[in-house]
Amino acid sequence: MDERYDLITFGRSSIDLYSNDIGAAFPNIRTFGAYIGGSPLNIAVGASRLGLKTALLTAVGTDKVGEFILERLHRENVETRFIPKKPGTRTSAVLLGIEPPDKFPITFYRENAADIQLSIDDVLATPIEGAGALEVSGSALAKEPSRSAAFFAAERAEAAGVTVYLDLDFRADQWHDPRAFGINIRALLPKVAVAIGTEEEINAAMLKDPADITIRESQITAPEIRGDVEANVRALLGCGPKALVVKRGARGADIYLYNGEVVHAPGFPVEVVSVLGAGDAFAAGFIYGRRQGWDWYKSARMGNACGAIVVTRIGCADFMPYLDEALGFIESRGGF
Repeated sequence: MDERYDLITFGRSSIDLYSNDIGAAFPNIRTFGAYIGGSPLNIAVGASRLGLKTALLTAVGTDKVGEFILERLHRENVETRFIPKKPGTRTSAVLLGIEPPDKFPITFYRENAADIQLSIDDVLATPIEGAGALEVSGSALAKEPSRSAAFFAAERAEAAGVTVYLDLDFRADQWHDPRAFGINIRALLPKVAVAIGTEEEINAAMLKDPADITIRESQITAPEIRGDVEANVRALLGCGPKALVVKRGARGADIYLYNGEVVHAPGFPVEVVSVLGAGDAFAAGFIYGRRQGWDWYKSARMGNACGAIVVTRIGCADFMPYLDEALGFIESRGGF
């Protein structure tokens, strides 16, 4: 079997249980719909739907939830043969509420998570050197052994000339200390070509003073973090990546290049149903564009379009757009 992939993504995966009762407060939810999720999984599915040949390096437990994820990935044409099953662990689960316009409570069940047990041996069993790109999730750095596995995967990719993307993917409740997130991100950046994150994630990657972080119950996975975004962008670029992409929601995205140039790609105004999965849709569209040889602007516009489509829906991987849909969306709004 041909082992060359346009994109291999690395990190967490889960069954996502989305509220079917849009607008209901979490205690009043009556039913959930079952989907697949986790940032690297979402990006792999999104890129596959756009036409890239993708593979996912995650891990599942020897349980029915793991079977559910693997079957859904097969349906999405995402390669699963590098996904190990880890005995004695559990496949992750996530419960998600939808209270537009600004409340999307998330509860993670990641105790003894299978994907945290990804190992250096699992990386060795994956054909990273033959890939066009590797995408690593920042949440994979939160615990061992996946932390070392992630560093090793990036090291292998960089040495082989494979483009390494890092999605900052800051989830405060996954870290023993939120400042440890930045320490690990800054250590990995010398192996990274392109980093992608929100303004809050950029600030989190440079967080040193606990007074700069506010975590309320509804924000536990995406807290409000204060900081000078522009200064923090410059500091992170100083760690080695060629580009740092800042996702700014409805305002679009800005690509900061190591030579000081800044490329702004405007967003697409839409009515928001749920912001969950929008950032992963952006990453899928953006990486797709770069794999086609598109410039920074056109690639980011593609990412913005994919994100805009997903926010009009209720979920992540299962709601990613296909290529014709994304291109039609862009064309209907004036083109790139």
